[in-house]
Amino acid sequence: MDSQTVEETFFHGHPSWRSILDFYVKGIVVIVVAGALAGLITDVAGNKVSIPVVAAVVAAGLALMLLAGFIRRLRTTYTISSRALTIHIGLMSRELHECRLERVQNVNATQSIFERALAIGTVDFDTAGSSEFDFKFRGVEHPQDIVRTVDRALQKLQQAQSHAGPPAHGV
Repeated sequence: MDSQTVEETFFHGHPSWRSILDFYVKGIVVIVVAGALAGLITDVAGNKVSIPVVAAVVAAGLALMLLAGFIRRLRTTYTISSRALTIHIGLMSRELHECRLERVQNVNATQSIFERALAIGTVDFDTAGSSEFDFKFRGVEHPQDIVRTVDRALQKLQQAQSHAGPPAHGV
């Protein structure tokens, strides 16, 4: 295989678990309410709160919430390679968004105050031409590092293109 055709991966990852912190907070509220309801129902039915039933409801709720959060994160995969930026979305059905690296014109990282405290943010890629898809890596850890990674990938691409030289012409 020719060394110029080998695709190098600079970054491959998912949104941070911290990016769905609101999902976990809401899940904990729902679990507390479900545990309280289980306690109330067992109290009304048997004149005594059944701790094992409440514990089972809370444990099942926690397990379900953690699994759902894990799947929610895994369903989005971001990749930066020497050829392209890609966003894969989905587990059962799949959606793929790809932008050739040479089409990237600007890379911007944004963080709200809350995101900055959590060391997460959004990396927005401005690309040549119009795109129907909003090309962003959302909820990534240390978004400034992603910006630097794209810069390195672009520099490597430019070096590879300059070393390739002009196409050979037959005489």
